[in-house]
Amino acid sequence: MLRQRSTRLGGIAVIAGMTLLASACANSTPGNAPAAGTSESPGTSAADSAQAHGRVAISYPGGISVLDSKTLQVVSKFDSEDFTRLNAAGDGRHVFVTTKAGFQLLDTVEPKLTDLRVDATAAGHVVRHAGNTVLFDDGTGTTTILKTGDLAKAGDTLPEAQTYKADSAHHGVSIVLEDGKLLTTLGDKTSRSGAQALESHGDHWDTVAESKECPGIHGEGTAMDEAVIFGCEDGALLYHHGKFEKFTAPDKYGRMGNAFVSGTSPIVVGDYKTDPDAEGYLLNSVALIDTEKHTFNVVKLPETVQYTFRDVVRGPGDLAYILSTDGSIHVLDPKDGKIINEFPVIKAWEGPADWQDAHPAIVANGNIAYVTEPSTSTVHSVDLTTGKVTASSQLDVVPNEIAITLGTH
Repeated sequence: MLRQRSTRLGGIAVIAGMTLLASACANSTPGNAPAAGTSESPGTSAADSAQAHGRVAISYPGGISVLDSKTLQVVSKFDSEDFTRLNAAGDGRHVFVTTKAGFQLLDTVEPKLTDLRVDATAAGHVVRHAGNTVLFDDGTGTTTILKTGDLAKAGDTLPEAQTYKADSAHHGVSIVLEDGKLLTTLGDKTSRSGAQALESHGDHWDTVAESKECPGIHGEGTAMDEAVIFGCEDGALLYHHGKFEKFTAPDKYGRMGNAFVSGTSPIVVGDYKTDPDAEGYLLNSVALIDTEKHTFNVVKLPETVQYTFRDVVRGPGDLAYILSTDGSIHVLDPKDGKIINEFPVIKAWEGPADWQDAHPAIVANGNIAYVTEPSTSTVHSVDLTTGKVTASSQLDVVPNEIAITLGTH
């Protein structure tokens, strides 16, 4: 098995092997030919169009489809596992597909499901920030750091990588900041407690800050001025200007699991849950964390606005756009938590019995959002400034996860 060369981190860091897959998954559509229905001007190649407008990747049971971002027509389809997660690599070209073997690289421009893979026993979070794409293996606690710009030029080999291995494997996440510090979660197979900041000193790494005040730490988001937020079961944890700060939720159990952020806003929007025993995955409140004013507030949404972790994005005006079970995108102003607009897009839907079950999801690229509608096997694009549906495409599969490859880094 061919292995990639890695750069050793000093001290507690270890080298994690990055290997190539033994064989590629099947490509049922020629990678160099656009699918029927895609609109391309004479003399413009599919690759040129993809670079200019981006691509949309959709996962479904047993496969992945790559769609043209303007027409939403299928460009290529690939065989894969029954359930795969999709994470944009941040380079405007690739998506990391999480499989049982690790993080596999999908090229959406050619397109092809490449042989390149970062091995992982339990592939988890992918974070894009400050020119780095950072992968976390829950099965080993290994963080793999790749230069995002180098990923865009990946040919037959993955770019050189750095790795860091936590003391214990856990469901975690890591991020590399502009100054090179590595923020990574603390935990083991039974619990998670907080995060630490590590600084490189040549042949070793020192812990420069640490907090164990974040039970059940999960997810991360980076707001304006590189204020990093992690979700906790009793609030949130902020890392800013070299220090950790705990925000305590107003409820005894007030879990924030995902942070929805904008690099031009100090306010983080978090999903929020108060009942650890509640059945289903629908939520009806959001956490609003102002990283400048150091406040944590919870806003209960109108009864008609219910959502899951897949249903919130930040978009134009630094507003939050919530895809609700009533079929509408509700526009929330994070400054005061008020709903200021509503855009009907899809039919009303019910929450999933399991988080992996296909249910509507939303991702955004600038002013355009992409919305899946599993009940009709349809994908829509929506102009978030007007609420107008700009394109719709019915697929021959039920869409589950969705990722876009342009404007996500």
